[in-house]
Amino acid sequence: MHIAKVGNAGELMSTSETDRRWLDLMRVLVAELHAASSFEVAATCTLRPLLDVARATLEASPYAGSGRILRGLVHLRPDDGYRGLVVLEAERDGLSAVPGDETRLPSTTLWRWVAERHSAVALDVLLGRVEPDRPASNPRGGPDVHQSWIWNSHKSQQRLLDREATHIYVLPLRGPRGAILGMVSIEAECRAAQGQPFIWADCSEDLQLITDIAAPFLHSLPLRQSVVEATDEHLPVIGQHMAGIIAMLRVFAQQEETLLISGPTGSGKSRLARWCHAHSARHAGPFETLDLSTVPEDLQMAQLFGWKRGAFTNAIRDNPGSMGHAAGGTLFIDEIDKLSLRAQAGLLHVLEERVYRPLGDHGPERRADVRFIVGTNANLQAAVREGRFREDLYYRINVLPVRLPPLCERTDEIAGWARFMLQRRHQERVPDGVTDISGEGEGLLLVQPWRGNLRQLDNIIRRAYTLAVMEYSSPPRELRLEREHLARALDHESDDSRPLVEDLHRAATSFVIEAERRAERSARLELDLVDAFKGLVLAAAAERKGSWKEAFRLFSRGDLVKNRNHHKVMRRELERVAELYRVLGVVSRMLSSRLLKGNDDEDDEDEGH
Repeated sequence: MHIAKVGNAGELMSTSETDRRWLDLMRVLVAELHAASSFEVAATCTLRPLLDVARATLEASPYAGSGRILRGLVHLRPDDGYRGLVVLEAERDGLSAVPGDETRLPSTTLWRWVAERHSAVALDVLLGRVEPDRPASNPRGGPDVHQSWIWNSHKSQQRLLDREATHIYVLPLRGPRGAILGMVSIEAECRAAQGQPFIWADCSEDLQLITDIAAPFLHSLPLRQSVVEATDEHLPVIGQHMAGIIAMLRVFAQQEETLLISGPTGSGKSRLARWCHAHSARHAGPFETLDLSTVPEDLQMAQLFGWKRGAFTNAIRDNPGSMGHAAGGTLFIDEIDKLSLRAQAGLLHVLEERVYRPLGDHGPERRADVRFIVGTNANLQAAVREGRFREDLYYRINVLPVRLPPLCERTDEIAGWARFMLQRRHQERVPDGVTDISGEGEGLLLVQPWRGNLRQLDNIIRRAYTLAVMEYSSPPRELRLEREHLARALDHESDDSRPLVEDLHRAATSFVIEAERRAERSARLELDLVDAFKGLVLAAAAERKGSWKEAFRLFSRGDLVKNRNHHKVMRRELERVAELYRVLGVVSRMLSSRLLKGNDDEDDEDEGH
């Protein structure tokens, strides 16, 4: 091993003693990682030995008296966005974990080099020079990667010097099949080593080994549960699933770097972009949106940069474009994947040089006093591979990527958003109006897949609101949405059966996964338990229709109702459901006590219809 330890008296340890210390270090690390309950805990456990190795190597080097290890950072950012940042400060008397903040955001250029080359790099901040850890083949089929690069990001350079970092070593956080899940960086201060080889070559293998051991834990462990942020007019509902993302965005919002918000259509990207603007240093400036899905390709450059009168046919007056309208504030470019290759080149120039020129303007370039937020529901990496999106632009906008999860992963927000949308709709007609949603109606909303996300939910609430208001001669001050209103609104949704097939496949896969999990413990999940699905379907129909009789009629079993045999069938199916839930060890919240007892309006109404 390359680790070099020193004893209390400063003498070098023997090789056997060094190996023994190294093994002890690894045993402790592995034990702590296995015991870690969250990404944050695992990251802290990982950074301690990394800093120990770096500090021991520094103490055994010629720079022992003139340098110091400052801190270690773990950046978790797989393909779908930034997940977490943990910083561990190296103090004189030990280590202290501190939360990530704006002073510790990573260098975009360093991240790009690590992600592209899949290898560690060392940065001499004072010279702005980056050296790869060792010669390596370029994974893109180009020449060997062994040359130095000049790092010319003066803003990032000053940010690092402000926190006293003169030398940085960045390691890839590697996942299965070579995927880069993030990076680990170690920062040191040693002005005496400017322009000279620092300590990294003597400990690089040990540092990467520790990182590789920790990588599976860092990637798979959940994030520590965050305190739910306070809501406001821009983001009126925040659930526990979104709390960590919003906490991270609160830090990102303060930056001038480009923010990339990805997520499915209708999940709330534009609302989140406006929230970031409201919590930024530019909040007093304008917030401008450019939705590229509504702009033809041949007009994208004009819409983005503006034009001078006469620049093209019908350009009868000057137009400042989105850049001009957003000056001093934030420009949100939505559907960035729709940007033409020509417009991509123009946007890249703006991001790199911070200047632009309107179409037809022959004067000097104008300063781009704009903070960019971009949104997409597409896989930009796939677009890069297919040649539809410039790779250099991808890395330029992928500085602070955040993935917004679909609404089906944020079920704790559904009721809150539904009530917010209902109240907003009602106040448009009755300014002092008050609204509510019944418990049964809320339960109906919770079991929907919401493939259209917040946009679909808003449409359903608007439709249900209209149905509810139709029961009155004029909108009442107090309005309550019942389950019947929402059920009728949902009935108007698309009859495309493909989503149903997808849901059935997911349900089957979940059953198989549970069977595999039990098989690992020498237990079994009987195939006959699948028969309970019929009871679950009937129960869901009874919940929507409000009656077991109507549930049987829905599935063409009205003969059972007519002959009053449906109660027997209902109880048999519910017994199968109860057995399934007993085996799974859960209590069904889907089946109400009324349904479980079979009290299906047995007042013997006339069934002779």
